[in-house]
Amino acid sequence: MLDDNRVSDVMAAQAVTDVRAAIVTIRTNMPFLISISQLDRKQIPKLGPKSLGFVEKALQYMKSNPEFLPGYVTQVEVDKDVALRVAVLQIALELKTLSDAVGDTLMVLGSEIWMACLAYYQSVREAARRKRPGAEVIYADLKVRFPGANPQEYPTPTPPSA
Repeated sequence: MLDDNRVSDVMAAQAVTDVRAAIVTIRTNMPFLISISQLDRKQIPKLGPKSLGFVEKALQYMKSNPEFLPGYVTQVEVDKDVALRVAVLQIALELKTLSDAVGDTLMVLGSEIWMACLAYYQSVREAARRKRPGAEVIYADLKVRFPGANPQEYPTPTPPSA
C-alpha cells in the first residue's frame, strides 16, 4: 500500500512560469523537431537495437566506398543526420526521465486527490444515512457523479429552502 500523502508541496506561479519558459527555450533550440502521425509512427522504418549493428557497418562502408552511394543519398546529409541523432539522443534520455517523473508525480497526485475525495464521499454517505442536516443533498449530488453511477437512476438534488 502506498503512503496516503507521498507528494506534499506547492509550486509557485513564478516557478510554473520559469519551467514553461525553459520548455520554450528547449523548443527554440531544437527548431528541427517534428511530429508524425500515428500511422507514420507505425509504418516508418525504425532504427533499433537489432538494426544498429547493420547501420554502423553500413555507415563505415559509405565513407570507405562512396562510389556505391545511390545518387539520391548524399554523405553530407547522412553525416548531419547521424550527428543530430547523437545530440538529440542525449537530450531525449534526460527528457524521458523527466517526463516519466512528471507523469509519475501526476499519477500519485491524482491518486491522493481521488482517495481524499473518496474518503469524503464515504463520510458524507454515512452522515446522510444518519440524517445529518445537509449531508443528503451533498451525498445525492456526489452519488450521481460517482464513476459508474447511472445518472438517470438518481434525481438531481435540490438544496433545502432557507
